[in-house]
Amino acid sequence: MSAVPGYPEFQGASQAWHGPAGLRPIADGDDARPLAFDAQGAVPLSRFLAQVRGVAAALPEARHAINLCEDRYRFLVALCAAAVRGQVTLLPPSRAAEVVAQIRRAYPDSLCICDADGVADTWRMPASLPERAGPVPCVDDAALAVVGFTSGSTGTPLANRKTWGSFRASTAQNLVALRDLWPEHAAAHVVATVPPQHMYGMELSVLLPLFAPVAVHAGRPFFPLDVAAALAHAPGHRLLVTTPVHLRALLESGIALPPLAGIVSATAPLPTELAAASEARFGCEVRELFGSTETCVVARRRTARDSAWTPLPGVRIVPRPDGARVHARHLPEPVDLADLVEVQADGRFALRGRNADLLEIAGKRASLGDLTRRLQALPGVQDAVVFQLDADAGGVRRVAALAVAPGLDEASLLAALRERIDPVFLPRPLRCVAALPRNETGKLPRQALLALLRGNMR
Repeated sequence: MSAVPGYPEFQGASQAWHGPAGLRPIADGDDARPLAFDAQGAVPLSRFLAQVRGVAAALPEARHAINLCEDRYRFLVALCAAAVRGQVTLLPPSRAAEVVAQIRRAYPDSLCICDADGVADTWRMPASLPERAGPVPCVDDAALAVVGFTSGSTGTPLANRKTWGSFRASTAQNLVALRDLWPEHAAAHVVATVPPQHMYGMELSVLLPLFAPVAVHAGRPFFPLDVAAALAHAPGHRLLVTTPVHLRALLESGIALPPLAGIVSATAPLPTELAAASEARFGCEVRELFGSTETCVVARRRTARDSAWTPLPGVRIVPRPDGARVHARHLPEPVDLADLVEVQADGRFALRGRNADLLEIAGKRASLGDLTRRLQALPGVQDAVVFQLDADAGGVRRVAALAVAPGLDEASLLAALRERIDPVFLPRPLRCVAALPRNETGKLPRQALLALLRGNMR
């Protein structure tokens, strides 16, 4: 088995992509290396493994575990403890009670794990995590690790199964994609604003600490002051894992951040202007990642400079009439996406929208993504989205929009938008709202948009 370049102690992350399945340590590296950190200091791998053994011994019997832990370190312990017990972790797209109840109905033999009071019908992580001596906990590469669910931004959340072997493979690719952001032979210290239940949060703030020379902050800071404080806890090379929504909030807050090795963004398109302004303000590269719950991360780009995406090692993107097909070493079979791509001669690709976003009205074409960007760019608009409604009785699907624009009214927004787009694509209705119903990763679930629009039409 070969080692990760520059890190001979990290054997597991570089295992051959499709080698024979077998038991592997649930976390790689030297016992003393930091796996997590917070204001109280670092947690070494040896203590983490002792707590995994301790919590595994205390977990009730179940086939599945729904991990609702908000503390990232406790999420890590619960994830690995469940795996040691042979339990598959379910990752809900939201911790809303109805979403969790829906998953529990679909997976009746499931245990719900939490780390806070007031969550009904759950198993509460001990306030003081128990520790137990023993061998290094291991899992089989072929074993199912998690079932992740899509966000529901285009409809009903869909389940996606991930094995431990596929996670090891994709983590090795992610390490290659990010490795030049901090010095060789050094460890990175990740602070993430995204929840670990989201696949992007899972990949960058859970799997990297398990299988790569990375330590992660135990919390999930949300507000700019909290993000700055969490970054200050890191003793070394700081990597901020975030979203365009959080990045814009950091930029607009005016808050100073400690020196950063880099900023990573995903979950929604990152505007070029925001990437460039963030690089100028925080003095580091902003690297955007492209992926999905179905594929995990498959490409990267420096958005401030590049429009095209570079596939990660072992990834190949093939355009199709209705989207794109992703071939990757960590995927058991090719995955089809709705994203329309244009592949260049050097293998890089450009995104041309999503098949479901394309509109054709009166023989003219447009995309919901481009219409949204034009509405967002209007002076005074703080946030906005353009989307298509369900078909009416006549089979017509109207275009609608929601905008956060204090001090402006719907008529003035429509008038300004009329000067920038073809009138046949003007959203009707367009409603001004106090805030868009973005979830924890900044996405906009379709059902939440429809409910907000109905509420503002009464």
